[in-house]
Amino acid sequence: MDFALTTEQEAFRQEIRGWLKRELPRGFTGLDHGEEFDGERWDFTLAMSRKLARKGWLTLSWSREYGGLARPLMDTVIYREEMVYNGVPGIDMGVGGVSWVGPTLMLYGTDEQKREHLPPITRAERFWCTLYSEPGTGSDLASLQTQAVRDGDDYVIRGQKIWTSAAHVSDWGWIAARTDPAAPKHKGISLFVVDMKSKGVSVRPIKTMANLHYFNEVFFDDVRVPARNLVGEENHGWYTLAVALDFERSGVAYSAHARRVIEELTAYCRKTVHNGAPLSDDPLVRNRLADAAIEAGLSRLMAYRVAVMQSQGKVPNYEASMSKCFGTEMTQRLYRAGMSILGMRGQLGWGEERAPLEGRMARGLLTAVSVTIAAGTSEIQRNIMAQRGLGLPRG
Repeated sequence: MDFALTTEQEAFRQEIRGWLKRELPRGFTGLDHGEEFDGERWDFTLAMSRKLARKGWLTLSWSREYGGLARPLMDTVIYREEMVYNGVPGIDMGVGGVSWVGPTLMLYGTDEQKREHLPPITRAERFWCTLYSEPGTGSDLASLQTQAVRDGDDYVIRGQKIWTSAAHVSDWGWIAARTDPAAPKHKGISLFVVDMKSKGVSVRPIKTMANLHYFNEVFFDDVRVPARNLVGEENHGWYTLAVALDFERSGVAYSAHARRVIEELTAYCRKTVHNGAPLSDDPLVRNRLADAAIEAGLSRLMAYRVAVMQSQGKVPNYEASMSKCFGTEMTQRLYRAGMSILGMRGQLGWGEERAPLEGRMARGLLTAVSVTIAAGTSEIQRNIMAQRGLGLPRG
């Protein structure tokens, strides 16, 4: 089997690399997970998303009807790999705007919703957050308690969401709420799009262990949302939400980010002398780097499989869960290996004197704690793989 890119695809990759070399600031070493929404970096995030929109790359594979360039999906995979590898912010219009809000609206949204929301995403004018998790609802997402009650031409939403990335900078939210409390938990949920500037919406910051602000608590105090903002059918939102989660879990970002970390770590080991020899001469270090590189390659192939399915008009399900589960756990293993290789100095953080790799390894390890939880825990992913991939019964 030939895994090589076509001549046209390779040319596109080189075009992206040339553009990034011209557009990124001199000495730019990339932003890691969550940094793009944090404080002083936000202006740079806005600027990059607008540049990408002007190139038409932001929504590269969307149809021209919705403001895209109708390019093959593999072009989008190549584009996202290069952006993530280089730590470029602003590629998803918040969290999910490009990756699942837009694609899910194309499948289930009304014509009015498509006209209202898709063009502003393609033009980098509207940032999104995803409002799923609640204080008592994480892995068992169907147990969510935020309510949306119909009142004339509106729904009135009340409740609380938590761990909402980018809520503090988002214009709109993608929210799951309960519309029929008496129905079985999977059958009483609906999806809405909500203006984050609506009266009754309040956002409170949550600082992470890595001292970054991208998580938030969001409170809905009798927020009135027009009924036209319902996505799909009332009480059938769980099924729409499941499709959106499959888009979210497709996972090419994990391998791209891992390759960058591995290359930086390898370069550091080659130039750092320990006991009279470069760290890279240590067999244990070499084995750890080799294992990490192999895992990154496997993660990339899993993500490519998902992309191929999407390009064929299929909605990947357990395949997306495989990619997400492996990619996130690989990320954690990579940072643990990196910290082990760097030793005690690896614990020095960003801005600290003598911190190797600018302290990114320590910050990455702290940030990686959440990746096997966000978008569905590894346990949930394994349940999906077992039941929908292997056909095993529920326990």
